[in-house]
Amino acid sequence: MAASIESLLEEISGVEDPIEELQSLKTALLSLPLSALRDSVSGQRFNVIFSLLHSNDREQVELCVAILERILMALSPVALAQNYRVELQGGLTHPNDTVKILALTQIGRMAEHPDAATEILNNNGILGAVIHSIGEDKLAVAKQAIQSLSKLSHSKPGLDKLFQSDLLKVIKDVMGISDIVRYRMYELVVEISSVSPISFGYCANSSLISQLLGELTGDDVLIRATAIEMVTTLAHSQHGRQYLAQQGIMDKISNMITRAETDPFSSLYLPGLVKFFGNLAIMDSPQQVCETYPAFQNKVFEMVLDPDPAMIGVALDTLGILGATVEGKQVLQKTGEKFKAVLLRMSQLASSGATELRVRSLDAISDLLTLQPEQQTEDLLALTESWFHLLSNQPMDMIRNISTQPFPELHCAALRIFSAIATQLWGQKLMISTPSFMEFVLDRSAGQTKEAKDAKFELVGSLVGSSTAAEILGSQHYIRLKTYLREGPYYVTAVTSVSTEGAD
Repeated sequence: MAASIESLLEEISGVEDPIEELQSLKTALLSLPLSALRDSVSGQRFNVIFSLLHSNDREQVELCVAILERILMALSPVALAQNYRVELQGGLTHPNDTVKILALTQIGRMAEHPDAATEILNNNGILGAVIHSIGEDKLAVAKQAIQSLSKLSHSKPGLDKLFQSDLLKVIKDVMGISDIVRYRMYELVVEISSVSPISFGYCANSSLISQLLGELTGDDVLIRATAIEMVTTLAHSQHGRQYLAQQGIMDKISNMITRAETDPFSSLYLPGLVKFFGNLAIMDSPQQVCETYPAFQNKVFEMVLDPDPAMIGVALDTLGILGATVEGKQVLQKTGEKFKAVLLRMSQLASSGATELRVRSLDAISDLLTLQPEQQTEDLLALTESWFHLLSNQPMDMIRNISTQPFPELHCAALRIFSAIATQLWGQKLMISTPSFMEFVLDRSAGQTKEAKDAKFELVGSLVGSSTAAEILGSQHYIRLKTYLREGPYYVTAVTSVSTEGAD
């Protein structure tokens, strides 16, 4: 096969219109497994294919890209760096975006290999062109450039090159192209910052992080909203949170929530502010976040009562995040009547309106009611039981009615609530005392989608896995549940068909 590839390359070199020969080469390359391809292409030179990229013929360029994708993936990053560095650099400024993406992808491969990365780090031309690619119109090109530079920053030499050389000025110059490009560069900086405290230090010393933080209070509300998303990502790492706390950013965002009441455009960025603290509560402590920044918790309660669906959705997700932990449940319970009003609103949202909000409300209720077996103290069981009964006068019927509506996502979300209470003693007592509920659980005909069958199977598994289920539900129900579990989620009962001679 190596000989045939070589002869095809010679044929391509010798014809004026090489489309047919390129098609043959592409077919030959695709027919080979990668291991055999490595043997076939090693030692070959594919400069002729690179040279054919300089054409206005779109079909020719696309064939060359497909061939080079296959060939270059078979070569080691070091072989790429040694043999095709110049060609790949040329690809970065090619007018065709697929060529740029090909070049950036291969440079990304080299960036991950220490020896090949050294070749790139010694070449300011390549690095400068990759940085400039972040300013390209095509998002896919910019994303690939961000990915390649991010890989390069995983080593100290890479960090030194990006942040302690002339390339930092190139980065800042490219950021000046537009708001969109500036935020792409922030995306790269945030990605690099999250890797380690050391990489964060490089980014902080470059002044790019302080520049991003300054955008939180800019005049343009859309830019502000994007900045909040970036800062939320920055807070995912412990070193990121420490830096933000030292810079007083948590207090600044809390004050922004308070001031949002008088800003007619706050709906554009307020959800982002709430998400920031919601993420903080996951990373740190719901109690600490809610007590230190009361404006956050108050705003969540306000937002769930707001008529704007965008506000309601974020509030529901945040309540689910807070209520998923024991500490969060206790924080919400402390607010007394305020939270009772919120639960009532969640019940209304779950019962009617747009399907997406109904599902988000049901999922949040499920998070609020979930207690792992080791968390099931007398106090916490009393708390989840009281919350369940605040949903409706007949909460079991309410949730079951939602599950029978012809929307698979509602059916599954309702079943998740039953799964949440299925492991709790009071939940099992409610199930056995609700007429025909156990038949509903064991009925395989309801919910025919894979997701519905999985959700029902999870409910059955929650009941069977509980240490109190056999006693509370009775042995007959318990044996049927165990049979259901043994048969699996997709079991179909065989139906015997009897044909009658002479029937229509």
